Amino acid sequence: MKYKPVIGLEIHVELNTKTKMFCDSANNPNETSPNTNVCPVCMAHPGTLPVINIEAVHKVIKTGLALGSKINEYSWFERKNYFYPDIPKGYQISQFEKPFCEDGILKLSSGKEIKIKRIHLEEDTGRLIHESQILNPKSKTLKSYVDFNRAGVPLMELVTEPSIETGIEAKEFGEEFQLLLRYLNVSEADMEKGQLRIEANISIMPEGADKFGTKVEIKNLNSFRACERAIDYEIKRQAEVLDAGEKVTQETRGWDENKSETFSQRSKEESHDYRYFPEPDLPPVRLDKAQIEFIKQELPELPASRRERFVGEYNITQKDSQVLTVEKELGDYFEKTITELESWFIDEKIEDASIKQKLIKLSSNYLITELQKLLSESKGKVSGLLINPEDFAELIILIHQGKISSSAAQTILAEMFNTGEDPHQILLDKNLGQVSDIEEIKKSAQEVIAANPKPVEDYKKGKVESIKFLVGQLMKATKGKANPQVGEEILKELLTQ
Repeated sequence: MKYKPVIGLEIHVELNTKTKMFCDSANNPNETSPNTNVCPVCMAHPGTLPVINIEAVHKVIKTGLALGSKINEYSWFERKNYFYPDIPKGYQISQFEKPFCEDGILKLSSGKEIKIKRIHLEEDTGRLIHESQILNPKSKTLKSYVDFNRAGVPLMELVTEPSIETGIEAKEFGEEFQLLLRYLNVSEADMEKGQLRIEANISIMPEGADKFGTKVEIKNLNSFRACERAIDYEIKRQAEVLDAGEKVTQETRGWDENKSETFSQRSKEESHDYRYFPEPDLPPVRLDKAQIEFIKQELPELPASRRERFVGEYNITQKDSQVLTVEKELGDYFEKTITELESWFIDEKIEDASIKQKLIKLSSNYLITELQKLLSESKGKVSGLLINPEDFAELIILIHQGKISSSAAQTILAEMFNTGEDPHQILLDKNLGQVSDIEEIKKSAQEVIAANPKPVEDYKKGKVESIKFLVGQLMKATKGKANPQVGEEILKELLTQ
């Protein structure tokens, strides 16, 4: 039987506020000493009272506005009651009935729009650390420890409508949402640090049916790739269960990365199991239109808009635009380089659109390939570059003018990367200028022809690709300084004499 998957995501995001959600303990995801960033409030000592972190509320509303959500002007916090060792209070302060944001849409790069149900704000739990039999083989009783540094950190939860149909769509949603969070500067959203955590709700129903199947929740998805694979596995597993005439159990399952399969953890709770009720120690939050409009004015250019603008304004490919959008700092550097090139166009009175486009394309190519390669090898960041956009633009102009070859350009760029020196100065110091003098190239070409009789004979017999070998030999003979286009023309001319 054919089935239709119905998938919804719940994404938890730790906000990058200075302090925790309801107290003034530091919110520091890089803290390595356990139970350091704690206080009587986040440890739930008797008599302590929470205070709302306005910065966290601001960041949630900012995210909602970026997603086109409706912002509730009247909202409140509630207690979500359940026991677990990493929750000091025995309950979690969260939102249920009236979240800050409702509805919204996130458009994937594929063009599909995924509907968002709600975005609410809550506090994070602590972190359990379990002893391992491998690390402590002699221990008869393995212990578990609790680190409360994370307890009380502002946690934003986004819940999608069940409008996702495949694992790859879920992966794309997570990646696009992560990118949005970073553009908004509300979270670093680093999955390795637990700053962004995904849970997937999956059910399947026979094609043509109008009732959803039994929902299964998958936790412990620590990467977008794991999210994709876990969903695809679960769709297949549920289909096999139904095809065998059995019923899918409503439960929470985990994802085993090593076995590439989900596994049962516990039966799935319903919302009424948490006995939500309004938090008596916190007042309702009232927002007015002026406050919401003020936050809206802070919204930067968003990833989807930047992708479209780069393609339209600079006439670069969708693929290049995607790279320059995902790598935001690289995209910013690209635009600064174009500004420098535009100044050169004005100074040189260049009005030919094709020349301008050629230099823009050359800039994106060198940034995405050569500069990215140097950054990757050195594990550096664009923000730490010694090359300023003006010098990078000068390098692009040198390439365009034919003053340096592509191999010389790579040598100069590497030197600029290491020293921050001006490209003209490196060109002079290392004598890397490209030779375009016809007589000088002709002399080297004659020597190449004399030294390579077999390729010469092949070319004269009609094997035209042999010219590429001879050009390569010419470049080698001139140490990469000959203009390859001029050199090829000279070789062809000599070979037809």
